[in-house]
Amino acid sequence: MQKPTRIAPSILSADFARLGEEVRAIDVAGADFVHIDVMDGHFVPNITIGPDVVKALRAHSDKVFDVHLMISPADPYLEGFADAGADILSVHPEAGPHLHRSLQSIKGFGKRAGVVLNPATPASVVDPVMDLVDLILVMSVNPGFGGQSFIESQLDKIATLRKMIDATGRDIDLEVDGGINFETAPKAIAAGADVLVAGTATFKGGPDNYADNIARLRGTSS
Repeated sequence: MQKPTRIAPSILSADFARLGEEVRAIDVAGADFVHIDVMDGHFVPNITIGPDVVKALRAHSDKVFDVHLMISPADPYLEGFADAGADILSVHPEAGPHLHRSLQSIKGFGKRAGVVLNPATPASVVDPVMDLVDLILVMSVNPGFGGQSFIESQLDKIATLRKMIDATGRDIDLEVDGGINFETAPKAIAAGADVLVAGTATFKGGPDNYADNIARLRGTSS
């Protein structure tokens, strides 16, 4: 059963010179999650932040810290991000040899475990680990950079995963990340997504617009 739509602003689009203030601003504006993109310049062609920044930001919001690890290998860094204050840790199947073990480790640190599917990664990859996942993240762009265009073919994957999740009867979030804006958000929700990651669309126009942007993405703006 699909849950109410939650919005997870990606701080990749925030003003990095004012990151603590930006996190507080999206918190007040009604964000449900704070989405933190971790990139290593190896698994994806960009470098962002590490556990120390996550730890520094933790004091600025009590909202769910949704940490997307675009790094390889991921396993050596799971404990560091868990200790830094992550609530959800999501890994790519391609980022290590033992996805099941990675998810077990995340759960062992007392965190919610997520699996991330790149555009070319089939939904079937998560089938053997559905008993462990708490979140499935569909990338609707190729990971590594913000501001890309939504890949429409991922809507079928979202719909497939919605059926797979519903068949388990488990409380698994279905998240979509990439090219989410006021036009693509309704499509992702209609396909079955219940968490939307939005960077550019959330932070557009500055802090005075964050609340309205989040409401519009959720579909509750007047």
